[in-house]
Amino acid sequence: MVALYVVSAEEAAGKTTIGAGVGKYLQDDGKKVGFLKPIIADKKPSGSNTDAAFMKQVLSSSEMVDTLCPLVSEEGVLANKVTEAYVKASQDRDVIIIEGMCGQSPNDNLSKACYEIAEALKTKVIIVEGYSQQLFQRFSTYKGFGRNLLGIVLNKVPRSRLQCLSDEISPQFDKAGISILGVLPEDRDLFTLTIDELADHIQGEILNNTEKSAELVENFMLGAISVDSGLEYFGRKTNKAVVVRDNRPDMQLAALETPTRCLVISGDTAPIYSVRYRAEDKGVPIITTQHDTTTIVKNIEEALGKARFNQEKKLPRLAEITEQ
Repeated sequence: MVALYVVSAEEAAGKTTIGAGVGKYLQDDGKKVGFLKPIIADKKPSGSNTDAAFMKQVLSSSEMVDTLCPLVSEEGVLANKVTEAYVKASQDRDVIIIEGMCGQSPNDNLSKACYEIAEALKTKVIIVEGYSQQLFQRFSTYKGFGRNLLGIVLNKVPRSRLQCLSDEISPQFDKAGISILGVLPEDRDLFTLTIDELADHIQGEILNNTEKSAELVENFMLGAISVDSGLEYFGRKTNKAVVVRDNRPDMQLAALETPTRCLVISGDTAPIYSVRYRAEDKGVPIITTQHDTTTIVKNIEEALGKARFNQEKKLPRLAEITEQ
């Protein structure tokens, strides 16, 4: 059996993205794939089961989420505890994908724990990092995995930097003895939010059509501050969320006449009857929030920067990118 240890020194770098893509690819090739995400802490952080629950769904695993995402206290013999969880998760599997976090330097306790786990389980280690200048500052951390390190996958690379990556950055990795296994360019299809995630990030409430809360929002538009109907403006984008002030029901109605995934209304005033009726008729969820437009935009930008790959609807696009 082969064990792949997918790790990163930063949150939301794309560990689950790579794990899901590789796992699904191997499954399609006839392999039996398992998943394990040990949490090395004295207390499990809130929301730590989310990625495990998603991988359980992707891999059609029968294990309980807590089995896939066990809490492993740092007290005692760490390697023995992780090995015990690994044995349970790897039953009748050809490949098991393990997800974890390493530290910013080789001397961090988190890094030392990762090295210990990799050595105890004899895993092959894949580093996943988002594109940034800090990559070069972590060479010593990556090298700490020694013979277990397969290489690194660079994620979220701006397309404008791909040539620079080939000409200038790759040679630095080669000089450090670290293989670049793959490069995933920025792909807007993977950096999307669901309607439910959008509502959560802007502290909003979904008023209607809640059954569509898992739909993906691909574009964002602000209500035009003008006296025209807005039909031409809103017609430029599809599958979008439109942010409109509460005192512009005309713009709200205009947005609903174009391909709109959800309508975000800012301010204290509830949408008027005709807007709610049209939204119901069109099947478009309305999100209301008391924040002003500037705050909403800021919150959306922050949310997109931390967008996680935990929606099954992103799988087809990820499978395509992974195969390439």
